[in-house]
Amino acid sequence: MSYGLNVPKDGELDFLALGALVHRLDPGIIPFRKATECKIHVSGGEFNVAANLSDCFKAKTAIASAMVNYPIGDLIAERVRAMGVRPIYKHFEHNGATGPNMATVYSDRGAGVRPPVVFYNRANEAGAMLKPGDFDWKAIFAGGVRWVHSGGIFAALSATTAPLVAEMMKAAKAAGAVTSFDLNFREKLWKVSGGADKAVETIAKIVEHVDVLIGNEEDLQKGLGIAGPDVHAKSKLDPSVFFAMIDKVTKKHPQVKIVATTLREVHSTNRHSWSAVAWIDGKTYTAPTAELDVVDRVGGGDGFGAGFIYGLLTGEEPETALKLGWAHGALLTTFIGDTTMATLEQVRAFAKGGSARIQR
Repeated sequence: MSYGLNVPKDGELDFLALGALVHRLDPGIIPFRKATECKIHVSGGEFNVAANLSDCFKAKTAIASAMVNYPIGDLIAERVRAMGVRPIYKHFEHNGATGPNMATVYSDRGAGVRPPVVFYNRANEAGAMLKPGDFDWKAIFAGGVRWVHSGGIFAALSATTAPLVAEMMKAAKAAGAVTSFDLNFREKLWKVSGGADKAVETIAKIVEHVDVLIGNEEDLQKGLGIAGPDVHAKSKLDPSVFFAMIDKVTKKHPQVKIVATTLREVHSTNRHSWSAVAWIDGKTYTAPTAELDVVDRVGGGDGFGAGFIYGLLTGEEPETALKLGWAHGALLTTFIGDTTMATLEQVRAFAKGGSARIQR
């Protein structure tokens, strides 16, 4: 399958991500104001996709990121190695007091009618200090890279991170790689980085080099500056609003061949309805709807991205690629932490309609 893309058949790397690495402190179902202990998860929207592709789907992946030489950096680097992701770091020295730092995400899991609460400490973050020229893309792409990826959260971190993403995307296109971008629009970050108009202007300079977009209708509207259509969705699972925006997306960015997103209806913190949709080279596809018993919702979207990209990298039928993303994202919600613990066999079984019957 081509999907309108020219996916290289092989390369030293199947997938390269560019983004900030973070560590997430997780007190479980206890709110932080009453917490006495936390689990530590290593995360980052772009890294999560690389880690999932490596660990579950056995792809050859790498992450280009910032790394600080201090114990938190050591912890994060160890987890990157454990997931089989090749590190490509710009190193920073910690001054022992104020940084530079590896960003911290604070996120409890909520329970029942109480939703998860997420907040951050991204002060003096090393990832935000990354800038064009920090990575030797010619050397990185010399052995062949099939697919490169970045996202809107990293692009919003500072005045230099978005130009770095655009620099990588240009280098990737020149080297023949497929490019993808997860819009992941975060209004709070963009308020700090120049506001709504600046976000649209900045993202446009990245997306002009992008083949595959991941993002829901709000991401498309706020990230790309595209007005929403006059369509009233019956529920969060109704794909009509998303599909109605595709003509506007492709008119503004005609090089984009694929747009995909997850659909989620939240009934309670631990009970979600889950689906996914994709527009692939002019045709639309919709995954089934699954009822999920959620353990930890963080990382589900990145789980979808990894499974979907795996399907495209391996030439699956478009509907199968979408179902692989949908299935892997669903399984991610059954694991604690931001990255996968699933096997490819489990993903394929669920994508084909598997059940939760005990495996003996």
